[in-house]
This record gives sequence, structure tokens and C-alpha cells, in this order.
Amino acid sequence: MCRTLNVSCSSFYDWRTRAPCARVQANQALSQQIRDIFMDSDQTYGVPRVRAELIDAGVHASRKRIARLMREGHMRGVSRRRSYVVTTQRDKRQRPAPDLVKRQFVAKDINELWVADMTYIPTWAGFLYLAVVIDVYSRKVVGWAFGERMTAQLVVEALNMALHTCKPGPVIHHSDQGSQYTSLAFGQRCQEMGVRPSMGSVGDAYDNAMAESFFASLECELIARRSWKSKAEARTAVFTWIEAWYNPRRRHSALGQMSPVNFERKHEQDQQTLTKSPPTQTT
Repeated sequence: MCRTLNVSCSSFYDWRTRAPCARVQANQALSQQIRDIFMDSDQTYGVPRVRAELIDAGVHASRKRIARLMREGHMRGVSRRRSYVVTTQRDKRQRPAPDLVKRQFVAKDINELWVADMTYIPTWAGFLYLAVVIDVYSRKVVGWAFGERMTAQLVVEALNMALHTCKPGPVIHHSDQGSQYTSLAFGQRCQEMGVRPSMGSVGDAYDNAMAESFFASLECELIARRSWKSKAEARTAVFTWIEAWYNPRRRHSALGQMSPVNFERKHEQDQQTLTKSPPTQTT
């Protein structure tokens, strides 16, 4: 082999026993850190979120380098599938609330605007239904409820959890025109608690885009990658995903790669700093 490659035998033995260069060792260490982050995210994170985790850990590396090491290590984040399932069934006897959002999903503070929707979770024992309430400012799931059927009580329970957890002022609650949200029971609960209901059009995902975006993340990161024999198993898995991963840890590009809980915590710290700052004196 040495004669064929025109290499001396001593060079070959020196190469075989030589330690890897500093660059190779650095890449090996970085690859292990990337793999730890990737596995900790349940193999869902791509380059942007992995890089944000590394920066928080004090490790700075370029996007291209991280992408190359992930590609070499066969690590690939999940991506959303473009799918939309119509679950909205309008009750023509009920009058929908006006659209107070007009597709402008922007809020300047916590508990200013909430979006809500429902979806179904397939199991071997049939469908489990999930209703959620999401804070537009922080993307945090502030209320959720599981049910065997898509009823008005299901969305009322999700709203009740949000009200109990957040204790908001006159918050806007935006949803579609599903019969559950136009029901008398839901309307009465909103009136009792000073919640301002808002509704988009029927069968248009863009009128409730933020809620649809949350369900797309839930679908590609959990539901499409799992199967459950019972509804109890599915309930536990979704509960864990929301409360142990999505709210406290999952990074969002719209939040500067922060999780909803950390984004709210930073917002509260900023508000406290502004409150404690002395007023500017003018002469």
C-alpha cells in the first residue's frame, strides 16, 4: 500500500498513531453537544434552535458549521406538513361575534389577546379532542381541555383554565365560528368574566392562523411521530408536551428563540425595571 501511494512506511505508522488535529477534536466535541441538544428536543430541533441553545450555553458556532455537523451526523429537525382539516361546524341559529382581530395577530402585552381552537388526536380507541387557548403576545398555552366529544363544555373548560391561571382584564378571545364558540353557554361565560369574544370567518385557516400554527407544531412534533393505544396515553403525552416542553422550553423564532415562559419572565423583568427607574429630570 505504501509503495502504491508513494508513502514511506514510517510516515504511515506516524499517521496511524497521531492524535487528531485541534480542528477535528473541536468538531467532535461540538458534534456531541449538538447531538445532546437534538436528542433533548426529541429529535425535533433544526439548525436555528440548536444554535440558540449553543449560544445560551456559551458556545458560538456559525450556522453553516452547525448545519454541516448535523448533516454529517444524520440529524435533521422535523418540518411542518401543509395540511388543514376542517373541524368547524357552524350553527346557523347562533349569531357569531364580530371579528375584532382582522388577521392582525399582534399584542403589546400579556393577556391582551387570546386565540382559541380545537383539534382531534387519533388513538386506537378513537378520537380524543383538545381545545386550547393561546396568548398571542407570548405564544403560551394558557388554557387547555380534553374531551370525548367536541362540545361547548370543552371550550368553556379551556377558557376557565385560562381565566383561573392568568386572571386577565378585558381580554379579547378570538376563535372561529364553530358551534361550540357561538353557543349560549360559552357566550354567557365570556359575559360573566368580561371576556370580549371575536370570531373569524368559517373554514378559513388564515382568520385563526396562530392557533392553526400551534396545532401544526403539535402535529409534526408529536402526533405524527407517535401512536397511542388508549385515550389516556394520548392525554398524558399531549399534556407533557404542552406543560413540560412547549410552554417552558420550546424555542420560537417569533420570540427571539425564547420559550413562552422565558419570554413572559423577561417581559415582567423589563416592566419591573421600567417601574423602578427614576423619572428623567429636566432643567
